[in-house]
Amino acid sequence: MNFLAHIYLSGDNDLIKIGNFMADSIRGHSYDVYPEEIQKGILLHRSIDSFTDMHPIYRQSKHRLHEKYGHYSGVIMDIFYDHFLAKNWSTYSNEKLEDFAENFYHLLKDNYEILTEKVKSMIPYMFARNWLVSYASIEGLQMIMFHMDHRTLNRVDMHESIVELLENYIEFENEFTLFFEELHQHCADKLKELNG
Repeated sequence: MNFLAHIYLSGDNDLIKIGNFMADSIRGHSYDVYPEEIQKGILLHRSIDSFTDMHPIYRQSKHRLHEKYGHYSGVIMDIFYDHFLAKNWSTYSNEKLEDFAENFYHLLKDNYEILTEKVKSMIPYMFARNWLVSYASIEGLQMIMFHMDHRTLNRVDMHESIVELLENYIEFENEFTLFFEELHQHCADKLKELNG
């Protein structure tokens, strides 16, 4: 799962959203310096990643990309799944995607001092290109993939994966729909446990 899904699956708690969003830039137990709700977001993020990586439906999706993109097939698949979430947003939320994104960008600005340096360096691009909304279109996905290629020093041409997406679009979308229902329940259970 990429940024949009992680934020969405955090529920309504703003600090859990922030912790979930920036968790990739926090290693090991270094999260324990953060406020308790941020810590919950980080732990939720790690639970989402573990659940996703081990799930047979996600692995089936990722397998289509593995031969060409190797290690990066997971990165690409996470972005594809965010695309299907954004594209079908009204199925999952009563709030417009544009409003959801704008509210989250404001949340990051209002809590800027909590963010890691890695996240601080990334968010100007995120805001300028409106990544969370961009996931919904193929053109937006291509832009995000080109940015990912730049960040990974063009080790693989991730932007070319749009070809595989379009060739297998119905299969990918059906797999996402089935998987996301299970992930949504997993996150609801995990949040109950964290808030216990």
